[in-house]
Amino acid sequence: MSTSLSPLLAPLFSSAAMRAVCDDASTLQHMLDFEAALARAEAAAGVIPASAAGPIAKACKADAFDLSELADAATRSGNLAIPLIKALTASVATTDPDAARYVHWGATSQDVTDTATMLSLRAALDALLPDLDRAIAGFAGLARRYRGTAAVARTWLQHALPMPFGLKLAEYAAALHRSRTRLERLRREALALQFGGAAGTLAALGDNGLRVAEKLARELKLPLPDAPWHTHRDRIADAASVFAILAGSCGKIARDVSLMMQTDVAEAFEPSGEGRGGSSTMPHKRNPVAAATALAAATMAPNLAATIFAAQVQDHERSAGPWHAEWPTLPTLQLVTSGALAAIVDIAEGLEVDAVRMRLNLDATHGLIMAEAVTFALAKSIGKSDAHHLVEAAVKKAVAGKQHLREVLADDPTIVAYLGADEIAKLFEPMAYQGVSQALIDRLLKSLEEK
Repeated sequence: MSTSLSPLLAPLFSSAAMRAVCDDASTLQHMLDFEAALARAEAAAGVIPASAAGPIAKACKADAFDLSELADAATRSGNLAIPLIKALTASVATTDPDAARYVHWGATSQDVTDTATMLSLRAALDALLPDLDRAIAGFAGLARRYRGTAAVARTWLQHALPMPFGLKLAEYAAALHRSRTRLERLRREALALQFGGAAGTLAALGDNGLRVAEKLARELKLPLPDAPWHTHRDRIADAASVFAILAGSCGKIARDVSLMMQTDVAEAFEPSGEGRGGSSTMPHKRNPVAAATALAAATMAPNLAATIFAAQVQDHERSAGPWHAEWPTLPTLQLVTSGALAAIVDIAEGLEVDAVRMRLNLDATHGLIMAEAVTFALAKSIGKSDAHHLVEAAVKKAVAGKQHLREVLADDPTIVAYLGADEIAKLFEPMAYQGVSQALIDRLLKSLEEK
């Protein structure tokens, strides 16, 4: 199906692999694959003459059809399958008029379109998984490398506590791995043959309906559902949700990277390169271009998924309108998801980390980031409430006097009575206050081994 991404913009917001999956010619070929498989299955079941399957299958080549003519005809017929079947029948008739009588035998246009969608989804999964594996491996490697590097943990965009930078990276890898698990589940549970005939009863095939369906499913290597699902679109909605979640996870990572690339933060950067991230007027700029792509895609994905969710509300056994809304929407969602992921692969495999700047940023608040560590050390002697009040007063004094918190604490006789100078000094080593972060990194990295 044609999508809302133009040839000019598509490379910016999608991967080459996914563009091949969503290409009009690929969509058409998936529809023809259904027709060829249907002919073979019906011939094997004795529903149509065995001699008809070969000529039908031979004619099922997308490059033999005029896309513009089919598109024009679809505006009059209401879907692409009707003019395609007409053209296919005419093509088969040129070589075997008798075989042409059995094109599309017992099927309906929605069977063709929906099964082609399933084949496209399967190809989409195949396009996404290698990039997911690369991104997961990239962030896992970075997590191991920087698990001992202290960085600022930020809440509400403010300095909160120290954390190992490797923990943030391991969380990225684990989030992407969870999306990988969802994609594999989608392959097992949501992909299914659509074959129900005009009203989902396979009436045109009499008692042979299920036998043909079983053979057709084997031909296409798709699971056979318990029944046709023409107006039950939960499988499509499931796919949309999985794609949107993946795009969202990519967007979260991209948001972090774009913030870390800010001039005033400067802790981590996308990979650099000739002509990359520059400005049309400012030679000094290093813009987060990959992050911007992922963020744009993550912005579009939820709205595309919402259209798919809305399209679940379909009337009776075959729907007019909501079904049609899926055709341009789902491929576009696949494309932008692939674009978000491709951008994140770029970041995962080339992230540049400035550990020195991270340490400088930890010290930017002159020790205030360690206030909680001091509070809990003091609380062991005087209780949390009193400790909190004492440290809060020290923080205010440090800010007012533009002093380091450590110096203010060391000059406070009440605090020194409970915490000696050496203990106070140790409390200002960021990596001494990381809780179970290293165990969490291990657990996150271990989770990547789960299937």
